[in-house]
Amino acid sequence: MLRVIFACVHNAGRSQMAAAFFNQLADPQKAQAISAGTEPGERVHPEVQAVMQEIGIDLSHAKPRKLTEDLAKDAQLLITMGCGDKCPYVPGLRRGDWPLRDPKGLPAEEVRAIRDEVKHRVAELIHNEAVS
Repeated sequence: MLRVIFACVHNAGRSQMAAAFFNQLADPQKAQAISAGTEPGERVHPEVQAVMQEIGIDLSHAKPRKLTEDLAKDAQLLITMGCGDKCPYVPGLRRGDWPLRDPKGLPAEEVRAIRDEVKHRVAELIHNEAVS
């Protein structure tokens, strides 16, 4: 079972979208994703919830959480979301970085574009890891 962590600073936007798409698109018998952040926010950004709801993914109950050693212990892959020097590092995990804009406070059209880019990258990851 491949376990992927999608991480950003506040775990309130990009990483939440990525984990939701991954868990929707990947074979649950082969892979699972979680999301976390180095400095978790209080809630998922409302603009992120709104654009995900438009495509039938409900993030209203998703809660940002801290990336801890315990949370990462069973993971094999860490994908960070363009958070620069604030991106987490977890020893022993393969790592990738997706340089994506933070959707916080952006107009809906821009958040939709980020959402669509996240979905595209997740689908490509699933294909490359052969977990569809």
